[in-house]
Amino acid sequence: MKLTKYLAAGAFAVLAAAGGQAFADDMKIRIGVSIPAADHGWTGGLGYHAQQEIARLEAQYPNLEIILKTAANASDQVNQIEDLNSGEGLTALVILPYESAPLTAPVKDIADKGVYVTVVDRGLAESGIENFYIAGDNPALGREAALYINSRLPDGGKVVAMRGIPTDIDNQRVDGFKEALNSNIELLDEKHSNWNRDEGFAVMQDYLQRFPHIDAVWTQDDDTTLGVIDAARQAGREGEFFIVGGGGMKQVVKVVLDGSNPEIPVTVSYPPSMIATAIELTAEHFVNKIPLDGRYILNTSLITKDNANLFYFPDSPY
Repeated sequence: MKLTKYLAAGAFAVLAAAGGQAFADDMKIRIGVSIPAADHGWTGGLGYHAQQEIARLEAQYPNLEIILKTAANASDQVNQIEDLNSGEGLTALVILPYESAPLTAPVKDIADKGVYVTVVDRGLAESGIENFYIAGDNPALGREAALYINSRLPDGGKVVAMRGIPTDIDNQRVDGFKEALNSNIELLDEKHSNWNRDEGFAVMQDYLQRFPHIDAVWTQDDDTTLGVIDAARQAGREGEFFIVGGGGMKQVVKVVLDGSNPEIPVTVSYPPSMIATAIELTAEHFVNKIPLDGRYILNTSLITKDNANLFYFPDSPY
């Protein structure tokens, strides 16, 4: 994969030596960036890192213009992509789809115009549309959660799960979870809570009403974990089960680091800063002619009390 070669060859040193002046010509480079609006903590972090990276790159490269669009839902994002597609001179699109299926056709339309496409995190419903794909290791996010639950419930138990927004990465996470979960552990139900605290609260209320005993909850998402905690407290069932989330929200990582709540012993990493990496690599591909194609998957780690200090960033927005 060319990105591996790019990283291994010390390209960042080359870029530093170029001092931001390695333009092949004076043509304007216009990159559209389309991401979900801040509907929960992880997407809030996403927007923060996107804005920080765009400001840095535009200051470094005078010929670079980056247009950031944030979408409240899938329909909103489709409209924004169509607006970008109708404009002139778009060089590249960096997109984190709100949902996979509705965004596939509009992104394909823009790719068919010759626009370079980088897809981040939530993949499209059709493969091969994008030039470059970057994401966390979604099967591993589910697998790490299941392996931890296995270690805590060696004699079996009862588990409920929260699915995310209907996307390719949700499928990958759930498949990884189910494949790794021990056969003596019963998965009672799996419902979509859309990586959202309020929806996690509502889904957990339903689970608590229907299931008199639960040993563990897999939420996928740290925001959802907080909703589950709220529901358990309201129902008077605190301390009955432990929760495994994901994303690395600083509030949850601090709880893991301090060991202050046995209901949240661990979480799983999945950094929203991946959007900054995607924007940077796409920009450098055009500004400095760095080869970029294929897929790049970021490592996923189980965050425990022993290593949580490596994942705790108190000044981060997420």
